[in-house]
Amino acid sequence: MLLAGEPEDREQLLRILRSAHERNLMDADALSIIEGALAVSEREVRDIMVPRAQMDVISIHDPPEKFVDFVLETAHSRFPVIGESKDDVIGILLAKDLLRHFAGKEFDLRDSLRPAVFIPESKRLNVLLREFRASRNHMAIVVDEYGGVAGLVTIEDVLEQIVGDIEDEYDFDEAAGNIVLDNAGRYRVKATTEIADFNAAFGTHFSDENYDTVGGLVIHTLGRLPKRNEVVVLEGLRIQVLRADSRRVYSLLVDPQKRLALEPEA
Repeated sequence: MLLAGEPEDREQLLRILRSAHERNLMDADALSIIEGALAVSEREVRDIMVPRAQMDVISIHDPPEKFVDFVLETAHSRFPVIGESKDDVIGILLAKDLLRHFAGKEFDLRDSLRPAVFIPESKRLNVLLREFRASRNHMAIVVDEYGGVAGLVTIEDVLEQIVGDIEDEYDFDEAAGNIVLDNAGRYRVKATTEIADFNAAFGTHFSDENYDTVGGLVIHTLGRLPKRNEVVVLEGLRIQVLRADSRRVYSLLVDPQKRLALEPEA
């Protein structure tokens, strides 16, 4: 039953919205988006940022020949460019700016950089989203109270807190299989892939007693929802989280060529 009168607080408002959903006055997707939008104002950048240790960066001292393969492998659209350490972020390189290099034209990394935007860990996500929209910037470097780099955050990270995972050109076609080989010899694996199918594909021996999917396996191993680019090693197999948000894991990257030996050679 809907509450009479105007809601007095956020919890009462959410109860009204959930009641509307139960009465088929609002679909589940709309309810989820509204809940996400309300939650954004209560969350801070530190809650969703890619941690410093998981940042994919390029050194200002490296020639394009040294980092082009890295850019292709990670498939990001933007990369922080650093000096001597990750605390020294000089600017942001857009992957599309490398087209000059691929076209055989003169390319200077330093001249191609866009200015880096620095924000504190405590910035509210709704404020950050407003700033992203106003500046048309898509990435910010997160710094701690001492001025050191703590991580990075993108506009996509913020929007995913509202609408859930946002698919891009590197995500799966829903019509494709659960395990897809890419051009680099790696496998993009949907997190919903059943354990039995994963075992058959990679020769592993994971039990499906406590979880049904490989996404559940990764969550169980970490004891929490993983963040994007986080890596776990299971049965010697390196499994990287490709897509995840605060609600679920979507896809993983498995590279059999980087499999670690479980037993020493005789």
